[in-house]
Amino acid sequence: MIANLVLNSKNVSVDLSKPIDISIPLKSAKDNVNAWYVDQPKIEPVVFDGWTASVEKGASINFNNIEFNPHAHGTHTETAGHITKKVHSINKHLKQFFFLAEVVTVAPEKMEGDFIISKKQLRFLLGNKKREAIVIRTLPNTKDKLSRQYSHTNPPYLLEEAAIYLRQKGIKHLLIDLPSVDKEKDGGELLAHHAFWNVHDKIRLDATITEFIYVANKVKDGPYLLNIQIAPFENDASPSKPVLYKIDVK
Repeated sequence: MIANLVLNSKNVSVDLSKPIDISIPLKSAKDNVNAWYVDQPKIEPVVFDGWTASVEKGASINFNNIEFNPHAHGTHTETAGHITKKVHSINKHLKQFFFLAEVVTVAPEKMEGDFIISKKQLRFLLGNKKREAIVIRTLPNTKDKLSRQYSHTNPPYLLEEAAIYLRQKGIKHLLIDLPSVDKEKDGGELLAHHAFWNVHDKIRLDATITEFIYVANKVKDGPYLLNIQIAPFENDASPSKPVLYKIDVK
């Protein structure tokens, strides 16, 4: 199905029959991607009074309970409610779902024992482009990102200056293939989160951060139509399914 759309005052053509899913699926297994020192997710049939809700075990239905943490167990989209006293709901504040996005690939730079993404790197990659969203793929980009156990590994992160730059450039939706835009152990400062959402000034409740994506190497850098799909959780974050579509600009 070919759709003709207007994005940022540009006429674009999109083939909606060719989605590029950049989410990481959640599964009940030890090799499910993980961070923040929690146990693996659980997907288990309801057991009640000797009855197990599994067709394999003789029931007429599969009827599972699911236990997981959206921030720790896979692709998720979050609002400023992640770091504010008032828990702003992703379901209430994400009201648009299609955006003009730029996919960029960046090799984090070493700084004082950490690997970081700087303002200089993002400014070089975005230049004068006007985008509503940015999708950041970090190098090296190997398939073990689909099952990596991140706790106590000090993954790369964004410098505060990089988050400020994205905010000032008008980026509303930040997607990254890391467990967080901030340093794993930073004493609770969460500088990039605060800067991107502008928490200490005019808070951007319509802006989102999506973490734990995976962008395969075959996906080229450049402009895409982005669809952010969420479950309607009344929570600061929801598991999500961001999907890219190639676009032809007319």
